[in-house]
Amino acid sequence: MKQTLLCLTTLLWIHTTSAQDSSRVTTNFKDTIAVKIDTSYWQRSFSGGVNFNQASFSNWAGGGVNSIAIGGVVAARAFYEKGKTSWDNTADLQLGYVSQLGNTRKAADQIIIISVLGHRIAPKWDLFVSGTFNTFFTAGYRYDKLPTDQTSLKVSNFFAPAQLTFSTGLAYKPNDWFALRISPLAPRFTFLADQSVRVRQDATTGLYVRDPTQKAYGVEPGKSSRTEWLAFQLQAALNKPLSENVSINVRYQLFTEYAQLDNINHRLDLILTAKISRYLNTTFGLIALYNKDFSSELQIQQTLAIGLSYNLSSFRKK
Repeated sequence: MKQTLLCLTTLLWIHTTSAQDSSRVTTNFKDTIAVKIDTSYWQRSFSGGVNFNQASFSNWAGGGVNSIAIGGVVAARAFYEKGKTSWDNTADLQLGYVSQLGNTRKAADQIIIISVLGHRIAPKWDLFVSGTFNTFFTAGYRYDKLPTDQTSLKVSNFFAPAQLTFSTGLAYKPNDWFALRISPLAPRFTFLADQSVRVRQDATTGLYVRDPTQKAYGVEPGKSSRTEWLAFQLQAALNKPLSENVSINVRYQLFTEYAQLDNINHRLDLILTAKISRYLNTTFGLIALYNKDFSSELQIQQTLAIGLSYNLSSFRKK
């Protein structure tokens, strides 16, 4: 009888220990949750949010316009690390609309996917190859500086443009939250699947009109793609929690074709997230883009939103 009780006690202890070891504690900003241990070499994170804003007026003497705004943001990451080999994959997706007086317009739109395969050659240095893809989810329109008989003009669409950049070079990674990648060889392919986005600005009136003979996003008339074989790219990425409830994600890209060093492309993406509660946060986003093939002026997109959010991460603390 004593031997039977001893066996049962031993089995119960083994089961309890195994159950405890099969999960671990992780954090969702300030919240603490238990998740199963990932015994593979993969670590993953997901952050998604929905922002909603609504205003309604009825017999309001001060005036106003009924409006509804909704937007969604997703940031996902899958990171593989084994020995000296790493593979980092990120996806940043964004789409939003504003509706006023029966007119619905796009307020935000972005698809960016980045994949980096690296091999450590020194404590802070990697050799790497990477691929970067970016485009839009849906069509975008211009609503100002148009002829009087026209209310909108299509200027972009899904895969119009789309850019795919391959690069290889040396990466400096002094810690877990910063990386600088230098690529002396970075061919880029620009695609234009919708020829109707070709527009020009009339030199006399300043109005924008559709023109199928106009170069669009660097793609020559009559063509659907452009290739820049000999090019240089520099990338810097910073992803760091500033406090228990505040985090910052910054990404900078410099790209230039060796044959056109007077046309250096710059792109800065910044997302600052402050967590209010477990499922509520506020997000500030900024995109600054300078590319003569897109516009002769600096392009800026800024968003500020409060909405529902969900965050999950299996990244292990080092």
